[in-house]
Amino acid sequence: MDGKRGRWAELLTSEDWWAVWLGFLLIVAGAFGLTGVIPKIGGWKTNPLAAMQLTDAGGAVTGTIWLSWLLLLLALGVLCTVAVAAIRRRVGLYPLGFIGVYLLASVSCVLANQSRVEAYGLGYAFWALLLGLLISNTAGTPRWLLHGARSEMYIKTGLVLLGAEILFGKILDLGGPGLLVAWVVTPIVVLFMYNFGVRVLKMQSRALAIVIAAATSVCGVSAAIAVAAASRAKKDELTLAVGMTLIFTVLMMIFMPMFIKGIGMDSVVGGAWMGGTIDATGAVVAAGAFLGGNAEKVAAVVKMIQNVLIGLVAFIVAVYWTTRVERTPGETRVSPMEIWYRFPKFIVGFVAASLVFSFVLVPAFGSVAAVEAEIIRPVTKTLRGWLFCIAFVSIGLESNFRDLAAQMAGGRPLILYITGQSFNLLLTLLLAWLAFGGVLFPRVF
Repeated sequence: MDGKRGRWAELLTSEDWWAVWLGFLLIVAGAFGLTGVIPKIGGWKTNPLAAMQLTDAGGAVTGTIWLSWLLLLLALGVLCTVAVAAIRRRVGLYPLGFIGVYLLASVSCVLANQSRVEAYGLGYAFWALLLGLLISNTAGTPRWLLHGARSEMYIKTGLVLLGAEILFGKILDLGGPGLLVAWVVTPIVVLFMYNFGVRVLKMQSRALAIVIAAATSVCGVSAAIAVAAASRAKKDELTLAVGMTLIFTVLMMIFMPMFIKGIGMDSVVGGAWMGGTIDATGAVVAAGAFLGGNAEKVAAVVKMIQNVLIGLVAFIVAVYWTTRVERTPGETRVSPMEIWYRFPKFIVGFVAASLVFSFVLVPAFGSVAAVEAEIIRPVTKTLRGWLFCIAFVSIGLESNFRDLAAQMAGGRPLILYITGQSFNLLLTLLLAWLAFGGVLFPRVF
């Protein structure tokens, strides 16, 4: 009886379940228009305070986001404090720490939106990690600030919101060529990289190997976050994988379009190639735009389809980790109920959010475009960005360079990334030519 009571109590004391409750509370509030305007840090050139201004289509200042920024701080602070109180049975310095982490996340977004920085593709994840790491590795993270660094709770709640962006109707509209490039290459590269890291490079941490594989083959930061949570990777392992991904994403965003133009490759094939290999959606769109409108559309479509695999890959990794990696020697086969008890519940929230948006809200609002315009872009996607940014600040505050250096022992993670990305580039190029070069399907453009 006590065991059953404990399982039910987990619904209100588990961080995974609280991520689901928080995520769906925000989704419901967004669907009914109860969230108000979610602030979004704007662009600026010379005055950082301009990032907090609202402008019209002509560039004239119409107001500021300071009030909505403060309201978001209050709303997220209260919700997260309630969750922490339920999980830990005490709050302590958490509210004060959350305010500090939120301020650092805001600074990260401001830095990322400077016009020149934005052009180089150095997004909020880079600056959030950098600020956190600078504090933790210089003066040291103050105790009060560390109390607000609940990185896994922020990550998992953001992943539940990410599920809202995976709309099944949109997948069906994108067609066979995009599915071929995105869905055939990705699982092959994940399996290749994981086995190469574990069997050939003899990496001690299987979690680090699978996180790097997911970041390389699916969509960079978001996939790394989801798979790290599913495989219970350490924070410094996630930091290392994300750091490598961000660096190589910037390099590929700059040099791939130049290479494609330089050798005279078909721009549409080139767009599909970049969509399947560059690890961040924003970087994919920027690189595709360099080759022209058609290439930009194809690149974005391929990346969008690939993003759908985040939840599936995380689900498979969670099951594999539960039944194989975490299984002790001599243990009998894990029962289905035991798999459920060990299974990361935030993935349930991710899938449920996708189903609700795809089969409830889309019919209710009349179209995918309406749901995206009224809920996803202004609410769930923006909130997810804030939660991920807060999470990366937290990870930086909890990490130190000595831990990162230990993970790089022998250079194996870097070798894994370079080898896997090279394989990914070659295989994706072949599939992009077959799918978009007029070989297996009629040409799209």
